[in-house]
Amino acid sequence: MKSRVFDEWLSEFRNSISDYKYYIDFEKVHRNVDEIKVELNILNSLIGSKNIESDFEALLERYPEVLKCIPLLLAVRANEIYAMDGDGEFTYRFDRQNLSVEQYKIFMRKTGLFDLIENHVVNNLVDYATGVETGLDSNGRKNRGGHLMEDLVESYIVKAGFIKDESYFKEMYIHQITDKWEIDLSAISNQGKMEKRFDFVIKTDNMIYGIETNFYGSGGSKLNETARSYKTLALETDTIDGFTFVWFTDGKGWTSARHNLEETFDVMEHIYSINDLESDIIKEVFV
Repeated sequence: MKSRVFDEWLSEFRNSISDYKYYIDFEKVHRNVDEIKVELNILNSLIGSKNIESDFEALLERYPEVLKCIPLLLAVRANEIYAMDGDGEFTYRFDRQNLSVEQYKIFMRKTGLFDLIENHVVNNLVDYATGVETGLDSNGRKNRGGHLMEDLVESYIVKAGFIKDESYFKEMYIHQITDKWEIDLSAISNQGKMEKRFDFVIKTDNMIYGIETNFYGSGGSKLNETARSYKTLALETDTIDGFTFVWFTDGKGWTSARHNLEETFDVMEHIYSINDLESDIIKEVFV
């Protein structure tokens, strides 16, 4: 099957596969803000306060639930925040009050939240929280990016007629494959690391296919490590009857690690790119 030339194959790699949802998941942003919208609007009553400490104390006594929205105002996803200075060390809880109101007032003052609220630095805490959530969500791009190639490959698997949890399976560990189809995969070493998990497993009448997917838009040392480990995995799986390892990868990041990738390409029969996917390689391979 493989009469491909490595340089030609690599030249077709993409710069990016980012979709529109990759940048910010606004549905998630609005959902997270909506969960504390009532509490944020209660805190809004403190904006421009001339006696913010006493007003905050009165507010907390009447609406103790406002505590739960405070971490987000500091761009923190936690119910517990630790802080220390010359006056001591404190662990503040925000799902319930665990310290005195005086101590929470110290927290609000020293973190700058009182200044933010009383001096009209912001005019609406719901809008401010939405901005904070948007910033926090941008940190999730790496995770979303990791799933983009997975989702892309899965769309082609489905297009080829495979059915989830019947003829193809997501995220299966070696022991699950072994138990389900009674195949000996002991030749696949974990090299002292955690047990191997494949992104997808396809089962046909003739073969079990373990599939890995990834996309690298930029370079880095991880690419060399990935290429080496998949080369080892390919050589190990070659000794197993009834099991085939397939790797779908792409991304211009591979340009910086081309030599390691080429070494893997030279020994691995089933290594494919997005260009191969678009050429219906799945129907050709998984038989």
